[in-house]
Amino acid sequence: MTAAADSGPDGEDNKPSRGRRHDHKPHEAGTRALLDAIVAGDPDEVVKFGDVIAGLGNRSFGMLLFVSTLPAFIPIPGVGGAISGPLVVLVGLQLLLGLRKPWLPGFIARRGPHRKAMGKFRNLLAPWLTRLERIVSPRAPAMLDHRAANAFTGLLLVLLGILLSLPIPLTNFLFGGLLLLFAFALLERDGKLMGVAWVAGSIAVAVFGILSGTLAQALAEWIALAQDKIG
Repeated sequence: MTAAADSGPDGEDNKPSRGRRHDHKPHEAGTRALLDAIVAGDPDEVVKFGDVIAGLGNRSFGMLLFVSTLPAFIPIPGVGGAISGPLVVLVGLQLLLGLRKPWLPGFIARRGPHRKAMGKFRNLLAPWLTRLERIVSPRAPAMLDHRAANAFTGLLLVLLGILLSLPIPLTNFLFGGLLLLFAFALLERDGKLMGVAWVAGSIAVAVFGILSGTLAQALAEWIALAQDKIG
């Protein structure tokens, strides 16, 4: 075969050069682009949980966790955590059980925040998202896709969700920030960021839950409540 046969119409070599990357995987929009798409529209319209996760594939848990965490930042004691906590527990349980995509009961799927509230939160996070997108990238997939890794992530989310739902003073923003770290790791498919979230989440569970005894007490109350409903 002649050299001309290996050349393109402009005389360029069609053979793949050594070290050249051939990535045929379609580019996925970043977290900021996803939020921009959700916010676009009537500001008074409700962004339904069911619509938020539609079509996001393996990133749907991240977006559901992100939206579920938003009420934690409502500056009214006892309100934000009471809303976000059970939603976060629901997300965590599904990861713990190994579900491939989120399931939502109808009464939750039909509800959600208003676009106006999402827009305000997007604007608040914009500087942080800009910095975050400079350092995150899809990497270390085993930290996100392995069954044991998903189970550990789910367990931490369940425990953090329970702690968030408890009236522990001055912790809503702390737990909310930690949960956003998990959400960003899932959305950006960044396993290394998930590792950071694991460490930070484990420390929070140990300090605010195990050492203080509040987590054990809350778990006992939840188990007793579940037994009463079953009985």
